[in-house]
Amino acid sequence: DSSLVLPWRMTADDIIAGTRQVVKGLEALRSENRGISQRLQEALIQGHGQEEPLGSQALQLLEEKYDLVRKSLEGIELGLGEAKMMIALSSHIGALEAEKQKLRAQVKRLCQENLWLREELAGTQLRLQQSEEMVAQLEEEKKHLEFMNQLKQYDTKEEQVRKDSLASLFASDEDEQRQPTSTAMAAAQQGGYEIPARLRTLHNLVIQYASQGRYEVAVPLCKQALEDLEKSSGHSHPDVATMLNILALVYRDQNKYKEATDLLNDALDIREQALGVEHPAVSAKGAGGVSLDQISWDSGSPKCSWKRGGASPSQ
Repeated sequence: DSSLVLPWRMTADDIIAGTRQVVKGLEALRSENRGISQRLQEALIQGHGQEEPLGSQALQLLEEKYDLVRKSLEGIELGLGEAKMMIALSSHIGALEAEKQKLRAQVKRLCQENLWLREELAGTQLRLQQSEEMVAQLEEEKKHLEFMNQLKQYDTKEEQVRKDSLASLFASDEDEQRQPTSTAMAAAQQGGYEIPARLRTLHNLVIQYASQGRYEVAVPLCKQALEDLEKSSGHSHPDVATMLNILALVYRDQNKYKEATDLLNDALDIREQALGVEHPAVSAKGAGGVSLDQISWDSGSPKCSWKRGGASPSQ
């Protein structure tokens, strides 16, 4: 029959459903057998209690039927007990399966958390390695800075001498404030001329760069300012001569004596044309506060003779 389900093809739900049907059938059969057993028992009682008892053969037949029905009831009770046990066992197995699925879900979640923790650990180890490398780099930079500071202590004196050398030609802003307000007296104190107001900031800036040894900044700055002055005021303006003096000082500080002397000659020519030969800036101190006969450079450096007409200084 195609409607029959083979036991090895039945699922757990099919088995439970079939067991429940069997329980119902056994309960119905038990009720029926109980009725039969009760009637047989009553018949046996009546047979023994009559004035004319039934024959021995009839009583024996009733007793055999009663025994068969009683044994059938015992088998039915046993079947019902086993069926109920199967149903209870199935419920227990279902609960175990649900717990098993729950445990599997927990294991899966723990595996995912473990994987996430491993990734976090790897990332933390990488960041720790990077931090250690950064600390090592900072330690090296710290050692380098300490070494540079030690070198700077030895360079401080030399830088101060260089700064004094560059500042020797022009007065600072504080010195100018101490000087009389009279232009004539200020010019006399500075060898016949004074630094124009528009060049003071540039003069101080060039001194600062040169004192730091940043000639690659100071020289282009002077040249650009000189070019702007020549375009705006003309080559023969006294401010151009002052700018030439500033650039000459930068060259002098670099030991470029020939270039410095040429610039001083040009500055003197401009002042002779603009102010006259008898002007204090020309006759007394033609190189902007520095004697034309002899220029003394930094202390410890060679003295250079400076001759009118563009001759290079000789050591």
